[in-house]
Amino acid sequence: MNPYLLGFRCLSCGELHAPDAVTYTCPEDGGNLDAVYDYVRIGREVAPTDLTQAPSRSIWRFGPLLPSPAPSGLPTPLTMLGNTPLYRAPRIEEALDVRAVWLKDDSRLPSSSFKDRASAMVVAQALATGREAICVASTGNAAGALAAMCAGTKLRAIVFVPEGTPEGKLAGILIHGATVYVVRGSYNDAVRIAGEACKKFGWYNRSTGTNPYTREGKKTAGFEIAEQLAHWTAERGFRAPDSVIVPLGDGNILSGVHKGFRELQQIGWIERMPRFIGVTAKLAPSLARTFTSVSETFDEIPSTTIASGISVDVPCDGVAALRAIRSSGGTVIEASDEDMLAAMSTLARDGGVFVEPACAAAYVGLVEARRAGFLRSSDEVVLQLTGSGFKDVRSAVRAAPQPHTITSLDDIQ
Repeated sequence: MNPYLLGFRCLSCGELHAPDAVTYTCPEDGGNLDAVYDYVRIGREVAPTDLTQAPSRSIWRFGPLLPSPAPSGLPTPLTMLGNTPLYRAPRIEEALDVRAVWLKDDSRLPSSSFKDRASAMVVAQALATGREAICVASTGNAAGALAAMCAGTKLRAIVFVPEGTPEGKLAGILIHGATVYVVRGSYNDAVRIAGEACKKFGWYNRSTGTNPYTREGKKTAGFEIAEQLAHWTAERGFRAPDSVIVPLGDGNILSGVHKGFRELQQIGWIERMPRFIGVTAKLAPSLARTFTSVSETFDEIPSTTIASGISVDVPCDGVAALRAIRSSGGTVIEASDEDMLAAMSTLARDGGVFVEPACAAAYVGLVEARRAGFLRSSDEVVLQLTGSGFKDVRSAVRAAPQPHTITSLDDIQ
């Protein structure tokens, strides 16, 4: 156990529980839990260069701010993941009149998805506590990540996905040896059944909103962005951009990346927080509707979006995401399916990255935020890209231009 870890605080009642006293949600009221560290002590005993100049470039170099120890053993995807590229996008900057646009490309992780960060942390905790099986409810990416992170270990991965999960995502899950159950229903139905199965069979539940270790893995993207931005301006340590734009389904990715920056600020390694812009699907409106109100209560509204990665009826980590957006002075933007398909093409053509519709939502958010004046021309913006376009080839075919069929050179114009 990390000596800097103080415990897990309930996002509902505020109670701080000892690290070994809780497993999933708050025992008092069922609220989601958030890990709390001794930031003053870390600032006193750890230098930022201890992390940024560590020989390993994996997420495990951030050990003082992680709840579980790095898995031991030979290099594997589990022990080596992280350090995904941060690209500059000059053509997008010029088109939208924005000073700097960066693309954090987590499609380069082992399972081609951001969710590897969360699954790695949960698998590390499972190994440290002697678990035998891990279960997850997922729209595809979290399941693929869990299967990939369990591969090569003694852990068994059990997955529940809703019917209609793209074939590319199912293939990645199955090829890594996971046991897959397709639920006749929505993602939230899969969450419910997975939770019931974990109780009945004693499996360790990795599902978003249930397992607090998922956010701890996802925050490493925030650490990396701040580290890479400092590197590109020849600074030591960490640096924050003006805004970070994140696709928004359950809310756990946004709350995680935000937490990475928040912890750097609490330690004193960055001076300010970036604004966070969350982008939901218009056809999955639960979180966006709550954002426009003053509440933290979410209605369950059936999702019909093609963007499987952000297709949720009700967000499992919505409270943390809303607090992150509101506290940073950010906003929520809704993306139509048509705009996400168009954004897939634009990101590939003008940014050089091939992403799935849910991931392309971040670009839609960039365009809409700039159009509305929420982003200035002088801003530096990071788009958190979360999943490869190969995860949903059917949507990619819809988004891409059609090839030309010819019989000779005379047909070329």
